[in-house]
Amino acid sequence: MNLIDEVVQEVNTVMKKVQVEQINQAEKIITKDKRIFILGAGRSGLMAKGFAMRLMHIGYTVYVIGETITPSIQPGDVLVAVSGSGKTGSVLEPTEKAKQNGVKVVAVTSNGESPLGKLGDATIVVPGATKGGDGVQSIQLLSTLFDQSVHITLDVLCLQLSRRDHVSNDAAKSAHSNME
Repeated sequence: MNLIDEVVQEVNTVMKKVQVEQINQAEKIITKDKRIFILGAGRSGLMAKGFAMRLMHIGYTVYVIGETITPSIQPGDVLVAVSGSGKTGSVLEPTEKAKQNGVKVVAVTSNGESPLGKLGDATIVVPGATKGGDGVQSIQLLSTLFDQSVHITLDVLCLQLSRRDHVSNDAAKSAHSNME
């Protein structure tokens, strides 16, 4: 078996363990009448930013925490927080604060019993290997398997949201950057 086949097999193993019901719970929380805030660190943060971009394409008001143009988060908003370990301080501490202030939390982590996992109003467990050793073991470095699987999971969530909201590919394409 070559490396491509091994990596694809690992991703398939993780994706078979992601529970559709958890994605459905997140879908119920993410609605167009709410502002959506995205939070993650490192490569998990990059996956989260990709999700933010797709949400924008399908018509959501979305902000990435840490960007200079991000407004204050308020009660009634939604925070999507991504951390493989569910213990990353730069993700966990703002999520705890947001939760205390009446913000709904969608947690994405490899460990549903982690501090982040327990904070979620909806928690999506993506059990790919993390740098801390959680999840399905991998031949890949650090949290690569978690990151790959989170990307796919959040794209599936976006597809569900676009179908629920009746947003076509052409409509999403019209929101795509025209400055390229």
